[in-house]
Amino acid sequence: MSDSQEVEILLDMKFTLDEVNTILKALSKEPFKDVFELIGKINEQASLQLNDPTTTNQ
Repeated sequence: MSDSQEVEILLDMKFTLDEVNTILKALSKEPFKDVFELIGKINEQASLQLNDPTTTNQ
């Protein structure tokens, strides 16, 4: 699929920190050029939530 035809999907679900780490571990086994943007998105979201005192774990 070309970039101009990309469809975005929102995954509105919660993961435990262990689950996120498992996902990152699995992604790290793939070629860096294929997963670095995805890993960056996951890290960005995790950092925002872990560093925001108003974020709750509901």
